[in-house]
Amino acid sequence: MCTKGAFPHRSACSLPLTCVYTYIVCVPVLWGSVPWGMKLHCVSLWLLGTILMLCSVDNHGLRRCLISTDMHHIEESFQEIKRAIQAKDTFPNVTILSTLETLQIIKPLDVCCVTKNLLAFYVDRVFKDHQEPNPKILRKISSIANSFLYMQKTLRQCQEQRQCHCRQEATNVTRVIHDNYDQLEVRSAAIKSLGELDIFLAWIAKNHEVTSSA
Repeated sequence: MCTKGAFPHRSACSLPLTCVYTYIVCVPVLWGSVPWGMKLHCVSLWLLGTILMLCSVDNHGLRRCLISTDMHHIEESFQEIKRAIQAKDTFPNVTILSTLETLQIIKPLDVCCVTKNLLAFYVDRVFKDHQEPNPKILRKISSIANSFLYMQKTLRQCQEQRQCHCRQEATNVTRVIHDNYDQLEVRSAAIKSLGELDIFLAWIAKNHEVTSSA
């Protein structure tokens, strides 16, 4: 039976279940007695409802992978040391992150994996390789590193729930970054990557629904 609003008349739908879309409800009766127009109408509504349901499930899965942290605090910490870090860069014409056009066109399915890989890149290589003699700058870098560790924990949980898939495109982007890093001497590469940290932060802000942890 297909009814719209409060109308009492009956017609049919082929589906062996009840499907609801706004005020239209379809329940099974004799399929052969249904006009073709009504058949197409009911099937179209069912298909649309299925698509909307699948999209809702997919979006829910993506939301579970989004970062929730105080990005404003991280960005402020970096801005306070950016000039001092970049002043130490002896290779101003060389880049590690900013030449990656692919980083700007990462597909939504690869965002979680790329974010996870770049967080690991900074935590496991850049922050460890950089030797900072200035205590004030060191404190800011340590604060950023701790925030990255927190974000890593969030994405690690997401990965354990099979919500953070790593496709070949994401792996390729990560490989290019590491290759660029390896082309420089370790100290220079660490300084260069720190100086380009704002590129990564801006990318996170663009691709994640970040919220304050406060």
